[in-house]
Order: sequence, then C-alpha cells, then structure tokens
Amino acid sequence: MSEKKNPAPGDGLRSLRTTSLFRAVNFELYAKPNIAIMAVGLVALAGCAGYIAYMRSKYEGLGYYGALKDDGSEHFEKKKSKWD
Repeated sequence: MSEKKNPAPGDGLRSLRTTSLFRAVNFELYAKPNIAIMAVGLVALAGCAGYIAYMRSKYEGLGYYGALKDDGSEHFEKKKSKWD
C-alpha cells in the first residue's frame, strides 16, 4: 500500500488529487521550469520583435510612413511633397 503524503506549503498543484486528463491538458502547471527552453523562447521572441522594428525603420528610412485607411488598417505610403 502506498502512503498518503500530506501536502506541505509550497507544493502547489502537484499535491492535489487530479485526473490524468487534467494533467495532460494543463501540462505547464505540473512541469518544472526549464531555463534552457525559456532562454531559447526569449531569444526567438526578441529576434522577431527586432526584425519587425528593423523592417519598420527600413521603410521609414526609404521615405515611407504608416498611414491609416478609413477602415482603421495601416499601410505604408511614400511621402509626397506639395511641390511635386
């Protein structure tokens, strides 16, 4: 027979009795944090944000600016001079 372990403070959800389906659906609640995977995700997220910022600055450097359409969406238009 297995002994019943009394939950101690700080055990969190691991100490509660749950079904296998709940544990499978909510895996992130029971898994221990993995620093290596977290670092890879952070680098990927920062890379995506940096690429978007780079592309936006590239278009602005070419003379484009973000203009809003009537429906609220944004598109890039070439800056026009009143003298042209």
